Amino acid sequence: MNTQPYPLPENELERLAALKRYNILDTLPDNAFDDATKLVSYICGVPIAHISFIDASRQWFKSEIGIGVSEVPREISFCQYTIMETKMVEINDTFLNDRFKDDPNVTGGFKVRFYAGIPLTTPDGYNIGTICAIDHETKELNENQRNALSIVAKHVINLLELRTKNIELAAQKKIADRAVLAKDSFLANMSHEIRTPLNAIIGFTDLLAQTKLDKVQHDYIDSVQIAGENLLLIINDILDLSKIESGNLTIESEPFNLKKTLKHVYNLLKVKVPNDIEFNLFLDADMPEHVIGDQGRLNQILVNLVGNALKFTEDGDVTVSVKMLEETEDNYTLKFSVKDTGIGIPEEKLKTIFERFTQAEESTTRRFGGTGLGLSIVKQLIELQHGELQVKSKVGRGSEFFFVLNYKKSDYIETKTETAAGESLGKLKILLCEDNILNQKLAKSVIHNFGFELDIAENGEIGIELLSKNEYDLVLMDLQMPVKDGYQTTEYIRNEMQATIPIIAMTAHSLIGEQERCYEAGMNGYVPKPFKQAMLLDAIKAALNPDNKLARRRKVDLSFIDETACGDQNFKKEIINLFIEKIPADVAQLQEAFSRDDYDAVKRLTHNMKSSLDMFMLADLSNCLSVIEAEALLERFTAMGVDEINTLQSGIVDVVKYLREVQ
Repeated sequence: MNTQPYPLPENELERLAALKRYNILDTLPDNAFDDATKLVSYICGVPIAHISFIDASRQWFKSEIGIGVSEVPREISFCQYTIMETKMVEINDTFLNDRFKDDPNVTGGFKVRFYAGIPLTTPDGYNIGTICAIDHETKELNENQRNALSIVAKHVINLLELRTKNIELAAQKKIADRAVLAKDSFLANMSHEIRTPLNAIIGFTDLLAQTKLDKVQHDYIDSVQIAGENLLLIINDILDLSKIESGNLTIESEPFNLKKTLKHVYNLLKVKVPNDIEFNLFLDADMPEHVIGDQGRLNQILVNLVGNALKFTEDGDVTVSVKMLEETEDNYTLKFSVKDTGIGIPEEKLKTIFERFTQAEESTTRRFGGTGLGLSIVKQLIELQHGELQVKSKVGRGSEFFFVLNYKKSDYIETKTETAAGESLGKLKILLCEDNILNQKLAKSVIHNFGFELDIAENGEIGIELLSKNEYDLVLMDLQMPVKDGYQTTEYIRNEMQATIPIIAMTAHSLIGEQERCYEAGMNGYVPKPFKQAMLLDAIKAALNPDNKLARRRKVDLSFIDETACGDQNFKKEIINLFIEKIPADVAQLQEAFSRDDYDAVKRLTHNMKSSLDMFMLADLSNCLSVIEAEALLERFTAMGVDEINTLQSGIVDVVKYLREVQ
């Protein structure tokens, strides 16, 4: 005997599975569905309308007008019959309908006299719910109303499909993000594992090169050094590629000496030029001395392009030239060119040479070496600076790679300082926290060469113990150590021991943001491994310089402004200028209101400033405002609020300084 209290579609199991796929049941209210329900009520001129979904036991209302409940049992719903149909069900007068005339919601309850319901049919043909129009009076819909109701039903299904696809996309994005993070972490960890022994190889080779060697031994040492530098170049290329792909490679904007940078690249590569090649550097007479931009990335671009030119040129010449194309009130436009008389590139290969792991000739990898990553990275570095890398080439006659970059003008004045030798720092006593034995031996030799004393701790715990017993001038801190890593050790030194001793991070790790994280943890310097002796000595001098607090320079994330501007540089400049003009004045008003306990003014100012700081991705300063606003709501300002005001004020000064430079 069939005791089922309501009719079941033949495909009930499949229908329920289709409903479940949308994950719509028991979800929060949604304006898009509410608007559709209001539209049904308006089109049909009825006081009751709803969008509902029917599962195994109930009718659940996603959106409703005039009902006031979230669900009803399936067996008492009118819509249990509507989902059995393929088209609209319209009952003009329920009193005249044998199925519904005695229904409790007709004789009482909602007093349903008119009912029109249309099934919500999925693209694969399952009726998962209904859209309904209900009235207390008899009614007949016209053709336009029926058509409109059908259109709204299709719109609701489209909303469900879009919502499902967005959820799927979000899930896929999470998977992709995790994959990118896993890849970046893998590359960074692998680079750490490779850099650690490479640090020892390059370091000990440098030390060995400073000893008394015969000509053959010097040749061997030179070969080892070249091999080490080439391996390091490959590692850096792979890491840069990873950073570019994940969108985490940023272009700096700092004043630098352009002429000195170009001459440095020339001198660096000149020593490797074979006797048969003439290597030239031509600089425009009108070229500026100082500009604002990314010196490191320009170095990287030119070293790569010139290195390629020298590698693929067996005789003739390689010429680097820089020409100023235009000068405006704020900017210089410069054209950089690297031209050679080498093997050249076939025309059909010119479009593919910028692809990663690609070289112009299949034989070049074996004949000339290289990964095929260099040009791909150079191209992307130039594009990140709003330039374009172009090439002209003929087989057997050579190639020319050229690009145009804009640099902001700089009023920076370079002061000459005497280079101090290691001895000028006196007899320093240094603590090294490092667990790798090879790196311990290397650092010991290098530090002793500088004329300094060195104690070694195998982990952070031992380092803390030595610090508590002895007096040291400086700590060299490896980041990855057992027991206590470099971050935990630094945190303990700064917070528990309250020590201000300079700490320099030394790491072979290359996770994105590692250097920033070191500064945030309270370290004063950062030296990546493998390191050159001169680099380490410079970092030690800088950390011990009382006039150089090595404060971490604030960088402002302008990605939201760039996205909003859609390439309109005038709009971007206008937004930045508004920030520069308005926010410092608002901070001054906030400080004044805070000092006179004007809680209402503080609430108003903090609320208004938050949106501006969020546009510039200044989360830390926005948090300061939240603390101040919370105290204003409690009408009680504390010492914490004073600290947050001071942090906000100094932070805004740094932000404005940065924004003035990047305009």
